[in-house]
Amino acid sequence: MDLKDIRTQIDAVDDELVQLFVKRMNLSAQVADYKKANNMPIYIPAREREILQDVAAKAGPEMANYTRVLYSMLFELSRSYQSKRNSETTPLYQNITASIDKTEKLFPQAPMVACQGVEGAYSQIACEKIFKSPMIMYFKNFDGVFNAIEQGLCQYGILPIENSTAGSVKKVYDLMIHHNFSIVRTFRMKVDHNLIALPGAKLADIKEIYSHEQAINQCGDFLKNHPNIKVIPVENTAVAAETVAKSGRTDIAAIASHTCEELYGLKSLADSVQDEGNNRTRFICISKNLEIYPGADKTSIMMILPHKPGALYKVLARMYVLGINVIKLESRPLPDKDFEFMFYFDLETSIYSEEFVQLMCELDDLCEEFKYLGSYTEVV
Repeated sequence: MDLKDIRTQIDAVDDELVQLFVKRMNLSAQVADYKKANNMPIYIPAREREILQDVAAKAGPEMANYTRVLYSMLFELSRSYQSKRNSETTPLYQNITASIDKTEKLFPQAPMVACQGVEGAYSQIACEKIFKSPMIMYFKNFDGVFNAIEQGLCQYGILPIENSTAGSVKKVYDLMIHHNFSIVRTFRMKVDHNLIALPGAKLADIKEIYSHEQAINQCGDFLKNHPNIKVIPVENTAVAAETVAKSGRTDIAAIASHTCEELYGLKSLADSVQDEGNNRTRFICISKNLEIYPGADKTSIMMILPHKPGALYKVLARMYVLGINVIKLESRPLPDKDFEFMFYFDLETSIYSEEFVQLMCELDDLCEEFKYLGSYTEVV
């Protein structure tokens, strides 16, 4: 047979498969009705294992694994369909709907905002991009920003969460486990790092460089070219600039922004020392209460999954079935628990979509613990 004849046969098989798939899903609907009437769970793992073993054996050794994958996806489609058919509005979705209704339509202009570091920090620059006229309260570390929100000292907080070069800010992700907050907006900012020092300093004379660990990681190539210079991590790039300004020394420098250069009376010894020209840092804006502003098309969630094969796959498969795009996936070890992780997802989906509603009503069944972190828009 030539290729055209083979494809004609495949098309005929596909027609049969579609009819059989629709028939199977209709039977799944009847199963859903029975389970609801008899107060039975949708997911019955023993039944699925039994079917997988049976179909794999029928398919034969060469096709066994392919058949397991196919049927695993069929199970996800079936469970999603059954969940949708039997779903009732969950307390979480009711809370989301209430938040949409009560949140002001205009994003705040002049709130009190918590930032980590001192004047000139990148968090402060991001804050002034997000808000028109913010009042800023500075805290020494990221934990202080979370605490300021929880205690009501500030209405919002700004935190860096990832960088296009250095990756995730793991300290912030670790703190998310311990704090209650909601994400109300995110912001991506182009970051230019510069080597700055007191007037009169020369690059050849520099013995120490101060900066935040994320900035240090983003400038690895530049630092490798100066192996004799000692690199000293500090809490913040602005703190590094302030340290250099107060030292009176011309043999130390900071990696920080041009804003810090002007603010602390320093001069640039080398501009744009980051590894990548398109170096961007993503900041989250958090609040104590759930606030969802018009146009929210991204959602963040975190969950603890069962420590067994396929747990993450089941979550990703359900999102795939619903057509929801995962744009960020991060895992962090849980304190005092061996080989257990908290998973963080950033999802691209409108809060007004049917798929979003369905996912929010189904996730509790897929994980051991689940927390909705908020829905928001991202500005650049």
